Amino acid sequence: MITSTNLNLPLLARGKVRDVYELNDNLLLFVATDRISAYDVVMENGIPDKGKILTAMSVFWFNLLGNVCPNHLVGTELPNFVPDSVKAQGEVLKGRSLVVKKFKLFPLEAIVRGYLTGSAWSEYKKTGTVHGIKLPAGLEESAMLEQPLFTPSTKAEQGEHDENIHPDKAAEIVGKENAEKIAALAIKLYCEARDYAKTKGIIIADTKFEFGYTDDGTIVLVDEVLTPDSSRFWRADQYKVGTTPDSYDKQFLRNWLTEQGLKGQPGVSMPQEIVDQTAARYIEAYETLTGAKWSS
Repeated sequence: MITSTNLNLPLLARGKVRDVYELNDNLLLFVATDRISAYDVVMENGIPDKGKILTAMSVFWFNLLGNVCPNHLVGTELPNFVPDSVKAQGEVLKGRSLVVKKFKLFPLEAIVRGYLTGSAWSEYKKTGTVHGIKLPAGLEESAMLEQPLFTPSTKAEQGEHDENIHPDKAAEIVGKENAEKIAALAIKLYCEARDYAKTKGIIIADTKFEFGYTDDGTIVLVDEVLTPDSSRFWRADQYKVGTTPDSYDKQFLRNWLTEQGLKGQPGVSMPQEIVDQTAARYIEAYETLTGAKWSS
């Protein structure tokens, strides 16, 4: 299990899951560790092979959705010019590394919701809104929304909490034109992925995208894409309105933390049973969506 890396390269960021290194002025190295976070807090222990699964799933979706939006992926192999000391850690990096183009980032998480669940359901029960957007009365938990909603949030630093915001606030942050383009792209990406996943027996209830931009203003899909860390995947054959459907993603971990009274608490170590069951769900999500057998 790899929960941290230490490469002979400039470290730009150590996020909740990824360690981001600078390769040169144009390229970055993303290394997905086996760290796992829930409610914006990183657990003390990790999930075996989680970083490799996230990497493989992101590559799958980048390739599948490349016709919708350009993305930052260059490849999964280290460039020849990296120091020998980095190449020597090939076994550590194998399967969990992405070489990506460097872009300026929009300070938003572009969340798209197709179903009323999670924090959206909690808000709706109180106010009849989701991110301040008024919805019809009388909706039940997990109901499919008439149209997918763009419900952005701010992007918090590690240890801080993302803040759900109205699309109008997103327009204030990145400009009206950019906000509209991001919303349209995020919804189109979601719909393409949703329709594909449906053929595999999976409902994508919601997901989070992140975007960067080129010097000429072209918007580019970055970070991870449609993984169990950034999405809610439900089993279509067990979906029922008015319930919380069983999921392939880390909602299982969130539920355990809530039941134990540990929601948002730092310093939590997961028991082996929770580690094993979470790992099994990540693997099942990968195999179901890609059609490939998982092998670490």
